[in-house]
Amino acid sequence: MTALQKLVLASASPRRIELLQQAGIEPDRLLPADVDETPQRAEHPRSMAKRLAKAKANKAFASLKSEPDFAEGFVLAADTVVAVGRRILPKAEHVDEASNCLKLLSGRTHRVYSGVCLITPDGKQRERLVETRVRFKRLGREELESYLASGEWRGKAGGYAVQGLAGSFVVKLVGSYTNVVGLPLYETVGLLTAEGFPVHFNWLSGGRV
Repeated sequence: MTALQKLVLASASPRRIELLQQAGIEPDRLLPADVDETPQRAEHPRSMAKRLAKAKANKAFASLKSEPDFAEGFVLAADTVVAVGRRILPKAEHVDEASNCLKLLSGRTHRVYSGVCLITPDGKQRERLVETRVRFKRLGREELESYLASGEWRGKAGGYAVQGLAGSFVVKLVGSYTNVVGLPLYETVGLLTAEGFPVHFNWLSGGRV
């Protein structure tokens, strides 16, 4: 088995990098793709997740044509959307956004969708869409205010990070936990393996790179 194939991750998300590393995969290049993440008119959350993952992958793939060292690499992109019904929640950047998201999620079930897109060196595109249902406890005022004060919500879809303090809000989770963190590992590894990327190469040397 060889590790000659290179992997380009169209993201700079620390969470996605850590999840790949958890599976023994070390991206060779980080290439965040700047795309407009504004929902389209009447767009369903699952359609948005798929569209943005594909757009990120295509933009990164196109930019690599001018880089000989990575022109033959695999490009991986993902996008995660948190929704209540058809209502898409923002990636909270301001405390008011986070507060509104958490009040909406309090005591109810929401869905987390992740689109994953892989472009192979010969330009083939492979996609997956993963859905997870998450139910939050009813949040008290002190609990909500304390979480907002922590700042953990900043930049997170739906205004929370399940792998952090907000993990204590989860009453029930049905589906992929890593999907809620930001990258569904089972489906991602499956895509890479099916297209011949040496996912398990680093396992043979005793673990992670």
